[in-house]
Amino acid sequence: MNGGAKRHHEARRVEMEKVLVFRTLHEETPGSKWRSLFDYHWPAYEAWYLSEGERERPGYLSCYNALRQHMPELLETYRALCELAGGGDLAARFLSLYQPPPYITGCSQAVLARPGAPLLARNYDYPPELCEGTVLYTRWNGRGVIAMTDCLWGVLDGMNEAGLAVSLAFGGRKAVGEGFGAPIILRYLLEFCDSVPQAAEVLARVPTHMAYNITLTDAAGRYVTAMIAPDRRASIRRVPVATNHQKKIEWYAHALASETLIRERQLSILVDDPATTEARLLEAFAAPPLFRRDYARGLGTIYTAAYWPVTGRVSYRWPGETLDLAFDHFAEKQLRVRYGPR
Repeated sequence: MNGGAKRHHEARRVEMEKVLVFRTLHEETPGSKWRSLFDYHWPAYEAWYLSEGERERPGYLSCYNALRQHMPELLETYRALCELAGGGDLAARFLSLYQPPPYITGCSQAVLARPGAPLLARNYDYPPELCEGTVLYTRWNGRGVIAMTDCLWGVLDGMNEAGLAVSLAFGGRKAVGEGFGAPIILRYLLEFCDSVPQAAEVLARVPTHMAYNITLTDAAGRYVTAMIAPDRRASIRRVPVATNHQKKIEWYAHALASETLIRERQLSILVDDPATTEARLLEAFAAPPLFRRDYARGLGTIYTAAYWPVTGRVSYRWPGETLDLAFDHFAEKQLRVRYGPR
């Protein structure tokens, strides 16, 4: 390789390799640790929130009234976080997650519904540089919640002490309407619901601004997947698997790029097979087609999460690394993960 080609190769390798630091934080009530998260991430979120222009985002009263109408139990926590964030208008509007800018993700998720030991597992596929990488253990409303956060207090996936586990995947549709970003809806579920039936009721009534597939299970072994969208009623069915389409393919380019049908078929075969063990399912999440290395297009797998609702155990996994946590054993630590082609 000549010098020019070598430099180009090295530049390309650096471009493709991305590093994300994951942090675990335990803070029972909103305080200095959450404030430090806000201070660290707010400049990037502020730029994203204003990416379409400030006038495209709803005013503070619209945000507050939407929360009060649809998720009133969250208001006390919302006010506490807004105060910690400095009480500014823009931060308060952002933290409501009401009508945020549209965004898409990949993701695969499945429930292994074995008697007495349900397991919710998922892969989160997204650009690593846009993931917070924060696992928060909180007790904001009297109930322990461990969750991978998004938008500073929203939830990508998580579980509460009552044994409700939740996970979200993009629904693969272009529809955008009036409603909330899905991460705050998942936060609401974990803060105030104990079971799948309670959570399903919430998902049927709280409006979302984009299409998402929410998969849930609980300590009693119940499970559903809710397909929510701003332009149609929620479809909530006893389905243990979700990827990035709702009933049928509507956005063909995204479906092809994300290989949503291939991943759904793989997961369906696995969970329908009585011989599938927890280990077999988690090994499948660590290999293609579920584990994806398409980081250049923002569709690479950032982490695998596993939630055991009966025992309160949580596991976050990467190739060669595992972070095991539980409600009675939650150490604060950092983990550096490198992403790139291999």
